[in-house]
Amino acid sequence: MAAAPLLPSHAQHAMVASVHELASRAGLEMLRAGGNAVDAAVATGFTLAVVHPQAGNLGGGGFLLLRKANGETKFIDFREKAPAAATENMYLDNQGNVIPEASKGSSLVGYRAIGVPGSVAGLVYAEEKFGKLSLEKVIAPAIKLARDGFALAYEDASDLREDEYLPLFPESKRVFLRDGKFYQAGDIFKQPDLARTLERISKNPDDFYHGALARELAAAVQKNGGLLTAQDLAAYEVKEREPVHGDYRGYEIISAPPPSSGGVALIEILNILEGFDLAKYGNRSADAIHLEAEAFSRAFYDRADFMGDPDFAKIPVAQLIDKKYGEAWRNTIDPAHASPSKELKRPSFNELERVAQSHTAIREPENTTHYSVVDAEGNAVAVTTTLNDSFGSRVTAEGLGFLLNDEMDDFTSKPGTPNNYGLIQGPANAIGPNKRPLSAMTPTIVLKNGKLFLVAGSPGGPTIITTVANVVMGIIDFNLDIQEAVNAPRFHHQWLPDEILVEDRLSPDTMNILKTKGHKLNVSHFWGDAECIMVDPKTGERLGASDGRNNGRAIGY
Repeated sequence: MAAAPLLPSHAQHAMVASVHELASRAGLEMLRAGGNAVDAAVATGFTLAVVHPQAGNLGGGGFLLLRKANGETKFIDFREKAPAAATENMYLDNQGNVIPEASKGSSLVGYRAIGVPGSVAGLVYAEEKFGKLSLEKVIAPAIKLARDGFALAYEDASDLREDEYLPLFPESKRVFLRDGKFYQAGDIFKQPDLARTLERISKNPDDFYHGALARELAAAVQKNGGLLTAQDLAAYEVKEREPVHGDYRGYEIISAPPPSSGGVALIEILNILEGFDLAKYGNRSADAIHLEAEAFSRAFYDRADFMGDPDFAKIPVAQLIDKKYGEAWRNTIDPAHASPSKELKRPSFNELERVAQSHTAIREPENTTHYSVVDAEGNAVAVTTTLNDSFGSRVTAEGLGFLLNDEMDDFTSKPGTPNNYGLIQGPANAIGPNKRPLSAMTPTIVLKNGKLFLVAGSPGGPTIITTVANVVMGIIDFNLDIQEAVNAPRFHHQWLPDEILVEDRLSPDTMNILKTKGHKLNVSHFWGDAECIMVDPKTGERLGASDGRNNGRAIGY
């Protein structure tokens, strides 16, 4: 790996940004111990499984994007998979209707919602292949925090207390709700079962997928009607995939390929907008937001037709991120008026319309978590990981201390039925044995003049894609600093429903002008949690930005 550049004495040589300060500190501890960005990322990931049970996890999955200091890039897909016994109509009742979320057999809550977890495999794979330290070393901070405990923040105690489904499962109620004697802010939260599980993984990571730990996990799920088997765990495999590459106003964009829709949609959005001089309109002006929302809508329209698991469906990535296709879409945008979503017509391009499929529905995860790491040598890692919903399926594996995902809900449950977020998705994402569900997770790295410039990502379901786009455009188009770009009011359009979701901090005058252009607005308080790092092109200083919407922390040295 390349030698570290000479930096001014005040500069941050290395940086970790995550949603929880203790997780960021665990990552930084690895960097100080001589580890690289991957060591720090793996330590941060395992620690988030302890301190951020809403989304940090052992029982979920995610994506890791690595760019080495020598320019080599790697994308590690450790997305969950459907169990072998999964079937296309498994979440429909006898009348063919989708089973409600609180009911037995739902794709959202309970044992049948659980997909084969990939987080442990993915983090271990990254550590063993690209890290410098031992697995025991990088998991040690997580074990200590699980065993000795940590003080709960107000928001974390509230999340535990207010979740309506955690009390439905005795083991979750025991571990996370203190059997109904709810944790309060400042209480020390100890997780001895999780500490023991982490110790087992650190000594023998294969135990999680091929040993006694796998058998215990599968038995706990099957005893309660779930589909996960020891054979499913043994068959799980991490995939290395080629990241998607694009460029925007001279900056190189490196992002997540399918089964994420994020990178393809992000690059398509930027391609559409590149022909507009957004800077002249002004940051968060109505004219700029109008054009950006129109681009968002068109990319989500394509996402609905084409995206799924590339191991089971042919995804036309090259065509979707072609500059000429972006230009064709751009020519359909009226700068003065909103395009009705249901009237959008895809431009004729390389037979894309011919391979488009009929629409079916999917619900996207809202509670993921993202973290970014840059080390002193210039290695960069962007990781987005999830249980799907907050606290996943709300099921805690008996005796093992960790929550399991409800990732099966990321598949299509029934064609033509809008989900809670109104998202539309194609048959490439239908439920099938051993398939990986589509995701919006968008870990992204941006280069300037061939050098590392930005590491970015966010949670937020479908809004992940537009949150990352907002950050990238905030810096490149509107010359915001990294913290300003992360904190700026967000907006989102996902084609259907035909509306712009806007944060309530956006100017009322701007909202009124958008309405005169024909946009319907849905005003929300806030969403997302962008955890980003920018590298100053002149000094090489690492500039960390943790989202002001949450209690995260970017820490460097």
